[in-house]
Amino acid sequence: MHVSFLLVLLCCTGVFINAQIDPNQWPNRSGIVQLFEWKWTDIAAECERFLAAKGYGGVQISPPAENTVMMAPFRPWWERYQPISYYLNSRSGTEAEFVEMVRRCNVVGVRIYADVVLNHMSSFTQYGGTGGSTADSVRLSYPAVPYNMSDFNENCLITESSNPIERRSCRLEGSPDLNQRSEWVRDRIVNFLNKLITYGVAGFTIDAAKYMWAEDLQIIYGRLSNLSEEHGFEPGSRPFIIQSVVDMGEDGISKYEYRPHGMVTELGHSHALGYYFSGQKRLSDLKHWGRNWSFLASERAIVFVDDHLTQRNLGSKKGHVLTFKDKKHYIMASAFMLAFPYGTPRVMSSYEFGNIDQGPPADAFGNVISPSIGVDGTCQNGWICEHRWNGVANMIGFRNAVIGTELTNWFDNGGYQIGFCRGNRGFIAFNLEGTDLNRTIQTCLPMGRYCDVISGTVDSGVCTGAVVDVGSDGTASVYISAFRGSGALAIHVNSKI
Repeated sequence: MHVSFLLVLLCCTGVFINAQIDPNQWPNRSGIVQLFEWKWTDIAAECERFLAAKGYGGVQISPPAENTVMMAPFRPWWERYQPISYYLNSRSGTEAEFVEMVRRCNVVGVRIYADVVLNHMSSFTQYGGTGGSTADSVRLSYPAVPYNMSDFNENCLITESSNPIERRSCRLEGSPDLNQRSEWVRDRIVNFLNKLITYGVAGFTIDAAKYMWAEDLQIIYGRLSNLSEEHGFEPGSRPFIIQSVVDMGEDGISKYEYRPHGMVTELGHSHALGYYFSGQKRLSDLKHWGRNWSFLASERAIVFVDDHLTQRNLGSKKGHVLTFKDKKHYIMASAFMLAFPYGTPRVMSSYEFGNIDQGPPADAFGNVISPSIGVDGTCQNGWICEHRWNGVANMIGFRNAVIGTELTNWFDNGGYQIGFCRGNRGFIAFNLEGTDLNRTIQTCLPMGRYCDVISGTVDSGVCTGAVVDVGSDGTASVYISAFRGSGALAIHVNSKI
């Protein structure tokens, strides 16, 4: 009897854990875009006018909880990661605007994943919060939650980076460290997350997950509600969990500790892509990308070229990270990530910054300025919007077109020119050599004329970029300039003219 009960428990636990890695996206949608510091009204509009049409599966939003207010005009981005309460009033908008944003995005099939700060509370409380709440970080008093001194770990700083106890029980950058082993703290966190679920969010990115014990997080995840059927989720759907864990072998905490409980960010993928697509290593070595690279298994890995931390050279400094400032190489790395069958990709969408603390574009009163969209579809008003770049956005369509196919017909020249098929539904090639790539290559696609989705788009039956003619044998003359364009070419069954 006890053995049978144990088997049932293990079976159910396995089903539950697997459910945490389902992004709950619509069919033929994929990928996540991190709309960093966007307002809720702007995200809703972007879901409707762009993301749904391009096939994006979801959006990672900045932390929605009320955060501390720094003194204007100094309103750094990290202000959002200094919560003062769990009310939904932030620089991105009000609770009502948040609810409407989630509803509008769900209607068009773009899921919302909320970045949430559960590790700590703000150490900067002198000016109150974005929703008007007050707190006292010296007395560890956060009455809007409420939290008091008994809800925090001891007042210690992390002095030994390889000590996992210090990492989990002391203050990260001086911020009061919550005790997630306290039932009261767990209750407050679960209530906050479940409120977001009732509003229709599809999951969460757990900020600074490595600074919390994995078993404590598992208990919190297990107490979360199923996703809201009112917002179109299947009965019994569980929230998608992304755990932000920096693991470059530099400290005593491993990404594998968090793997059983949901998805985990694979920072090694980002650094390695930076090395290869900046030309420091041969692209031909990428043939077995993701295998034997000390990466997480594909079904557990969140992959990205950069994020809001790495593009500011924060966190681990090992390796080389590409950002929007390396546009050609960034597009190539993004296209490879979206074409290669490994991990769940997350695309970064940034704003211009002159220093690593700089917050989003804002007026003199600290109000975030909305991105304006130019006639060419790119963002203005200080916003970069990499997710709208042709060679990034159209590769979401490529990824959706090749879902379920394997990588086949790998080509390389032993150096910096590579290409491969995805079944008989897609083909992509890259050139980082100092000479043009100009040769006949097997594309695996049916005969026809195709639009290169890196350089153009099919608009009313006309390709705005390069055209590729595929012969009856599946081969095509592939040309990629060494010095002009984006260094890549991609075609798929849905880009046929």
